[in-house]
Amino acid sequence: MARTRAPDHESQREQILELAAAKFAQTSYPSTSMADLAAASGTSKARLYHYYESKEAILFDLLDRYTKRLMLIIAEVEGSSQRRGLSERETFAELVRAFLAEYETSHSRHVALLNDVKYLLETQREIVLNRQRDIVAAFARQLARAYPERATKENQTALTMMVFGMINWTFTWLKPGGRLGYSEFAEQVVSVLEHGLLAKA
Repeated sequence: MARTRAPDHESQREQILELAAAKFAQTSYPSTSMADLAAASGTSKARLYHYYESKEAILFDLLDRYTKRLMLIIAEVEGSSQRRGLSERETFAELVRAFLAEYETSHSRHVALLNDVKYLLETQREIVLNRQRDIVAAFARQLARAYPERATKENQTALTMMVFGMINWTFTWLKPGGRLGYSEFAEQVVSVLEHGLLAKA
């Protein structure tokens, strides 16, 4: 008979993932052992293995859930914007705001996404990479709708990556509780997009 999961099984997994992400960001994924993760989680290796069979399984679940969350944010923004009757340009601004709001509380997970995908098994790596491609494609699609006079087939990728260049590395310098908040920075990014993409230079 299969073992019945405890009611808090899922919340325990989430806590393990949160602490593991912080540990990977602090000491790097290759340098972190299951013993290190158990210590960071305040538990034993045996108990940690009850939730995850390996360090690789932890990394995959971490990145799988995080990229799913980013895709869900895109769907939520698009759905909400449609219900509210927002323009394509307003929708793209909402997308930027929503991603930066997520990044504010996902520093360590974002570091893992940027640095540690290469350590996954090939099949797992493709799952995460394909989802990253879907995220980029969604941004590119919405960017083209928001700024059709500027975003063309030739420059759409470059413009999309420019946007990600502005927001994806905030964890390196934009600190929660600092003088510049994430919401304020989001408005600066939106302002740059609005006034920098309205017309050709």
